[in-house]
Amino acid sequence: MMSGVTTAPAPGSPAVAAARVLVQALAALGVEDVVLAPGSRSAPFAYALADASAPDGERPEHAPALRLHVRIDERAAAFLALGLAKASAHADDGPATARPVAVVTTSGTAAANLHPAVLEAHHSGLPLVVVTADRPHELRGTGANQTTEQAGMFGSAVRLGVDLPAPVGLPHEARDLRRVASRAVAAATGARTGDPGPVHLDVAFREPLVPGDEPWPEPSPEGLTHVQSRPHPVVPTTTGAIPAVLQAATSGTTPRTSEPAERASRRGPGRLSGIPTVVVAGDGAGAAARRLAEVNAWPLLAEPSSGARGGPCAISAYRLLLADERLGGRVRRVVVLGRPTLSRPVQQLLARDDVEVIVLAPRGADWYDAARSADQVLLEAPARMRQGRMRGPAGWLESWLAADEAARAAIDAVLDDGPEAVRGRRSRTGARITGPVLARTLALASAPQDVVVVGSSNPVRDLDLVARWDTPPLVLANRGLAGIDGTLSTATGVALGLPHRRVRALVGDLTFLHDVGGLLRGPGEPAVDLQVVVANDDGGSIFATLEHGEPHRAAVFERVFATPHGADLAALCAGYGVRHTRVVEVDALLPALAAPGRGVSVVEVRVDRAGRRAQTQLLARSVAAAAAQALDA
Repeated sequence: MMSGVTTAPAPGSPAVAAARVLVQALAALGVEDVVLAPGSRSAPFAYALADASAPDGERPEHAPALRLHVRIDERAAAFLALGLAKASAHADDGPATARPVAVVTTSGTAAANLHPAVLEAHHSGLPLVVVTADRPHELRGTGANQTTEQAGMFGSAVRLGVDLPAPVGLPHEARDLRRVASRAVAAATGARTGDPGPVHLDVAFREPLVPGDEPWPEPSPEGLTHVQSRPHPVVPTTTGAIPAVLQAATSGTTPRTSEPAERASRRGPGRLSGIPTVVVAGDGAGAAARRLAEVNAWPLLAEPSSGARGGPCAISAYRLLLADERLGGRVRRVVVLGRPTLSRPVQQLLARDDVEVIVLAPRGADWYDAARSADQVLLEAPARMRQGRMRGPAGWLESWLAADEAARAAIDAVLDDGPEAVRGRRSRTGARITGPVLARTLALASAPQDVVVVGSSNPVRDLDLVARWDTPPLVLANRGLAGIDGTLSTATGVALGLPHRRVRALVGDLTFLHDVGGLLRGPGEPAVDLQVVVANDDGGSIFATLEHGEPHRAAVFERVFATPHGADLAALCAGYGVRHTRVVEVDALLPALAAPGRGVSVVEVRVDRAGRRAQTQLLARSVAAAAAQALDA
């Protein structure tokens, strides 16, 4: 028999003490916002977070200061945390990268409801700290209430997963919790890897779960590990004036040193300049994409949420112009930043054998290459690219700009005719609203200091087609997996994180209904200013523009793809105590958007869906004809 000294557990509730230590540690490691979806097993966290969110002067001694947000729906809570993380990277006093935000739930299905947001955070590289309370290990596999295998439930979607056993009050537990928290936050922020994303702490608790009279533990540095952050590679570019950006670029030739030999042989003599090049800026590309385009006089094909849409090189109608052989057909090199997912023509361009693809991926373990065609994946732009020595042939940018100007006029003409004209008859007023008309009006109403959170499916694609900004607003979207989950909650998180900026969300009706619970805010929760603009066409009209909307499939289309619902959005808003305005005419659209007021409001815009496919086809034909005429001039 072994003999030795046995250390007795500390008095009080070990669960309460552990929750307080973990909350202290997360605050010390940079977490400022926590979203809580309450439950019984997570009660120790709820009490600790309530203390930490108390006003100055009322907070218990040693409790850290945190902002707490409470939601009853776990999926909404997780997407709210996601929106707060997105916003933190754009706050005036914020860091260059997103801050970690924690979301806390109880056990069972509550934890599973976080999975959509965890996947979005994984693919978007957002630092989400997921804390799930759990039953102690002895109850797992016994059929105990609200008990399942939570450890590892998010699989490979998390950067770190830790299964923490129920504390018993031993002296070393506080130190070990701080060490785990240090590793978790470092993994979430990508401090060591340059690959930020979600982490999962599954924390088991035994009863008692409520605090008594025990004080908060004194904060301690023991176990808090300082993790030096790996410098995130950037895409450096020149910061001075862009010389003669709209004039024809000279086209010298220099030896090509970086292109794989087998692909270079298919493209003729190796050159760095004089090659018809475009920049494709996907979600999260950042301002570097715009600067690279401008310094090299390259056309910029930028999605709305790229952070690069604007300036003298931006081509707003790019996805339609790519079909022109004198524009898209001439492209021989594409520089890709961010994650482009909106446009089939862009994917077809990237998949071409005669196009060199250079991917600039300054952070993360992965890179974008859906077409499996990348020739080079670089951490930063080569010196020649940064210095503007890789310009295209003479007149390359000018031809794109001329075609884009003509395309804009053609798009406006189609949209201004109204949906009836698309179907071969003209409305008496031409005033009924289509999705692109709504997106165009919202783009016009959005100032550079505004924020637009745009939903998936048609809204983001409509905005992509019609947004024409020199200095764009901040446009954010959940493009990691491009789902409609949690969009209202994400927008609410963004609005909470950027309280001094006007925030709008542009969503479709199915996206709105999918997360209508995101409108729910308890009376004790911080107020938020958010205007939600809903394009209500009573169904999913994006499918009408795809193969599923072909006329010979009409017999099944309406029920299994369009999915009309007939929901009364005004009644839903009334139930949630949210102001509602319905707009059915174009003339009333801009006034409704221009004055959102305080609090949460919903502008429901009745959108014509019947002519969506015909309108898409007419836009393509009209732009093709206008571009051809401009290029022939």
